[in-house]
Amino acid sequence: MFTFDNTYARLPDRFFTRMAPTPVADPGWVALNDGLARDLGLDPDELRGALDVFAGNRVPEGAEPLAQLYAGHQFGGWSPQLGDGRAILLGEHVGPHGRVDVQLKGSGPTPYSRMGDGRSALGPVIREYIVSEAMHALGVPTTRALAAVTTGETVLRQEGQMPGGILTRIAASHIRVGTFQVFAARGDEEALHLLLDHALARHAPEAEGPMGLLRHVMAAQARLVAAWLGLGFVHGVMNTDNMTISGQTIDYGPCAFLETWHPDTVFSSIDQMGRYAWSRQPDIALWNLAQLATALLPLMGDRDAAVVEATAVLEEFHGFYDRAWHDVMAAKIGMDDMKIGLELLDIMREGEGDFTNTFRALTVAPETARDQVMCRDRFDDWFARWQAMDPDRAAMARANPAVIPRNHRVEQAIAAAYKGDFGPFHALNVVLADPWTETEENAPYRTPAAAHERVTRTFCGT
Repeated sequence: MFTFDNTYARLPDRFFTRMAPTPVADPGWVALNDGLARDLGLDPDELRGALDVFAGNRVPEGAEPLAQLYAGHQFGGWSPQLGDGRAILLGEHVGPHGRVDVQLKGSGPTPYSRMGDGRSALGPVIREYIVSEAMHALGVPTTRALAAVTTGETVLRQEGQMPGGILTRIAASHIRVGTFQVFAARGDEEALHLLLDHALARHAPEAEGPMGLLRHVMAAQARLVAAWLGLGFVHGVMNTDNMTISGQTIDYGPCAFLETWHPDTVFSSIDQMGRYAWSRQPDIALWNLAQLATALLPLMGDRDAAVVEATAVLEEFHGFYDRAWHDVMAAKIGMDDMKIGLELLDIMREGEGDFTNTFRALTVAPETARDQVMCRDRFDDWFARWQAMDPDRAAMARANPAVIPRNHRVEQAIAAAYKGDFGPFHALNVVLADPWTETEENAPYRTPAAAHERVTRTFCGT
């Protein structure tokens, strides 16, 4: 089955709590990701016979299950101890493409549950499976979903008693900015040194020292956020405990994709001030990186000199991000001209254009793109100038997907799953596995939500 070599578990015990998942009553399959299993060097048929492992009812051979400790800033407010409140890291599987974490999410209470039940409702499991796999197909660095199961138990949430579920998440690692923050806040320099060495060895072996790690994470996060913006993705909870050192997208709670484009769009039901709006994501990434830099300062000797050095590194962020966003936008419009790209975005804002469909129409049927916006005189003037510049349609085809996980389709899959019908979930996953091709099968999934289907608020997966 899995081939475990658990380097994180060899760190001191204060990094985590060793514990097994809490068994569930009557587990059942929702999905096994056969393609990912094969990529990991695993046999899907063997995994399918191990439902008890994915439900947390049996610890597989070689696993050293644990709940990780971390802290974090949540919506700008400091939480001195967070940690895996409803997840257990089974271990690190070593496959043909390297080392990955295997984590059960929704696997029961831990010492970090903060009075919670440690479980997940089935809806958040369905959402994370769909959206994380869609992000992978779209070429965005992300954690991935290996399996989803039902538990045969219910969990109590605001909506009442809900069916429970467990997601098996695969990640390059689950080390977060908040993992560094917790030890910095506790003044535990030994732990910080050990964590730094571990993170460098695992994610940036070519980098040296605290500032080498900071620069590596900064570049990865700049590319990641630029990719999000290019797809109209709004993360929803860009807290420091949800920002990975690996540069992968993690935590698909109140996330969503834009339909009608506006830079200030927010979906998260708990983001009352618009902190994590579409347009603010680059600034928040930099803010989070500043918290990582602060946590690394104790490892750098003289504090005043360290602050100067860290500030100089952070000042490089806008250069990294601007280059990444320039590349994304140049591909989306088929030319190296940010001015004309930003002008199009402004036309889409004024004309309430669908983000995905406007760019896709320009790619495959330019003459129809004006139908996507309401300010057509302004669009026609822009379009004539853009056409005359001979856009690179091949580049555009690689940057502008035909289909994304539209919010109402995800919600429909969740609603059906709660009724025991996983057909919409499986159908949506099939469509999203090839987001670049227009087919008869995916045509309904390319259509924006009708007025009565629109999803304007999404919720954390607690």
